[in-house]
Amino acid sequence: MSPDLQHTLAGPTTFAGVGIHSGRSIRAKIHPASAGSGIGFVRTDVGGARGLVAARGDQVCSTRLGTQIGNADGVTVSTIEHLMAAFAALAIDNAWVELDGPETPIMDGSCAPFLRILDRVGRRRQDVRRRYIEILEPVTVADGDKRAALTPADQFEVAFEILFDTPAIGRQSVDLIVDEATFRRELADCRTFGFLGDVQALRAAGLGRGGSLDNVVMIEQGRVMNPEGLRRPDEFARHKAVDAIGDLYLLGAPIIGRYQGLYAGHELNNALVGALMDRPQAWRYASAPGALARAG
Repeated sequence: MSPDLQHTLAGPTTFAGVGIHSGRSIRAKIHPASAGSGIGFVRTDVGGARGLVAARGDQVCSTRLGTQIGNADGVTVSTIEHLMAAFAALAIDNAWVELDGPETPIMDGSCAPFLRILDRVGRRRQDVRRRYIEILEPVTVADGDKRAALTPADQFEVAFEILFDTPAIGRQSVDLIVDEATFRRELADCRTFGFLGDVQALRAAGLGRGGSLDNVVMIEQGRVMNPEGLRRPDEFARHKAVDAIGDLYLLGAPIIGRYQGLYAGHELNNALVGALMDRPQAWRYASAPGALARAG
């Protein structure tokens, strides 16, 4: 892998799973894409050009319990953040994801299955230079006591702190320099989570119909319901970091900078993406940072 050049998949790969909100069985196929084309999704159940949805921050149309993107024809793709985080971690710049339904399969609720899928097919280097977004000035968005920020740093760093009023979670934090190795080792297996008391209301709203103990860490009365327990004591904070990495990759390039999230979620993450794009003086396109370039 070269941090100086763009990458795509070495060939197509397929997978299938349930949509966590629709409850539908969804088949997916990821295709290599030409250099400079970025990440995009194709709804094959819609057909034609109407089914194309670019994975960009300005295409985000909903952030309720996940990140949803949509196009001018009203076609949407939901729950893209875990696959986007896997693309970011593996330095996949260009790919097309075909889906025969409205959302990306949730798999086991973590990024680990997506890494296995991408590892199976491998990556191919492309002869076009990779652009990084270098943060030059702090950019912050807030909503009450919730906050998300990007600040200058020499590499990509992610820090996240959460606080939930349940003994199953409490206060947790994670702070990492994120590259492929640390993502695989520290974050990839951490699953999404929810509360049993919310399930009935979510399903009445048409959400969470595919959720189960196979793909969600479920909490009830202060305890984890999943028989196998947690994969890590701070799995909840680490999964929030995964979500942030996926949401930030909608900027269309990897970041040289530090992300900090305090009680944040998809809404603030995507607000931060928009705020950065609205402040061109706060960032610039740059080549690979020195440490990465030496590693390549």
